Amino acid sequence: MTFMHTITVLGLGAGDLEQLPLGVYKKLVKAQRLYVRTAEHPVLQELVNEGISFESFDAIYEKHDAFEAVYKEIVETLITLSQSDSLFYAVPGHPLVAEQTVQWLVEAETEGRIQLEIVGGQSFLDPIFNALRIDPIEGFQLLDGTMFKRDDVQMSQHVLIAQVYDAYSASDVKLTLMEKYPEDYPVTIVTAAGSADELLRVVPLYELDRAAELNNLTTIYVPPTNKREARLKEWSTFREIIAMLRAPEGCPWDREQTHETLKKYLIEEVHEFLQAVNDQDDDGMIEELGDILLQVFLHAQIGEDDGYFSLEDVLESVSSKMIRRHPHVFGDVKVESSEDVLRNWQQLKSEEKGNQHILVLDGQERSESSLLTSYNFQKAAAKVGFDWPNAEGAWLKFEEEWKEFTHEINAGTKASQLDELGDVLFTIVNVARFYGLSPEEAMIHANRKFKTRFQFVEESVARGKGEFSEYTLDELEAFWQQAKQSKGDE
Repeated sequence: MTFMHTITVLGLGAGDLEQLPLGVYKKLVKAQRLYVRTAEHPVLQELVNEGISFESFDAIYEKHDAFEAVYKEIVETLITLSQSDSLFYAVPGHPLVAEQTVQWLVEAETEGRIQLEIVGGQSFLDPIFNALRIDPIEGFQLLDGTMFKRDDVQMSQHVLIAQVYDAYSASDVKLTLMEKYPEDYPVTIVTAAGSADELLRVVPLYELDRAAELNNLTTIYVPPTNKREARLKEWSTFREIIAMLRAPEGCPWDREQTHETLKKYLIEEVHEFLQAVNDQDDDGMIEELGDILLQVFLHAQIGEDDGYFSLEDVLESVSSKMIRRHPHVFGDVKVESSEDVLRNWQQLKSEEKGNQHILVLDGQERSESSLLTSYNFQKAAAKVGFDWPNAEGAWLKFEEEWKEFTHEINAGTKASQLDELGDVLFTIVNVARFYGLSPEEAMIHANRKFKTRFQFVEESVARGKGEFSEYTLDELEAFWQQAKQSKGDE
């Protein structure tokens, strides 16, 4: 067994020397090899006056642009130094509260690289709670200002953000918070809580990075938003709204809905979103995506109300599928192109189904859209080689089916005419597929365009003689041409 020297981690507490536990103070006084993450701490400034020497890692901060790199170099430096002799390492607050370097030292201990001893100091949380007069039982979050993300924040809880040292880090915190909170939301800058220099200052969020109080002893406090209307950017709020709509005291219409009755609304909302995409309308996409989300959440709530599944089941299903089907992202599989990705996808899909024989057209039918079913059938068949070599073959097949259709129109029965019309439509869908065009979207666009132009004609009639019967077909066609000129492809 290899002998290892000990790294003893000491917590300097959250304030001045008066708050430092006696045991920690004695170890600091006796420490022979004492290193500190930063010299910017009131305890260390007082220890210097008592003649205690130490070496700080402040110079490492100047070498890197990101805190993660700083902390990693500090940890590796400590591990290297400990190979020659035991040492002491002092950090602000309690070593196990919001101290990334200590967390990585703990990992190194677990890996057998070092021997570690941790001697606690006072955490900054107790004086913070006291200074702000908040009870953590109400729910609070402690976030690292150097690496937290928008989705980490729970707006209904007390939020404490540590590691906000300067205007630069405060700016990052501000911008992240403003993705959820209004720019004038009040936040509190807490400096040196519990010490003689304790300072609390409330500022609007947009002024957070302009404060002079930011230093190594700063914590940002974001109070909870108790009003539902102030939490509309959180998923949990939307879910709460849907649950209330479906509750016994909620909306009668929403309570009556089932998976079956909502089907048509989901289709309509998807079509409206596609139109917003075609129009390159960002505001429209926001609105229509919201309407689609409404349908998703309603279906999930119905599943939960009926006791069959919940939104968590939906999230688990799709998340696990994305991870399984993307081993080149979440695993070590190598791919060279999107074709490799699709090939892997199909292989993994087959394996998930137990490698059972799956018919090519299984799962391709769409009961709500014959056009989409036709497109899916021909796309699936093409994947196994049942396809024309190029678009010319598809065009020739269309011309053949068109001739057969016109023949049946002239000499056939209703049944034969219907059959040949189906073949014509099927082949034109295949032509669209060769050119990467969606026949479903094309029909949506054509229907909307017809509606817009015909409404123009209708309005022209109403402004004129008032009745369609008062106009000749040529006059109505003139209105139609005006609609084409004024409305374009709308």
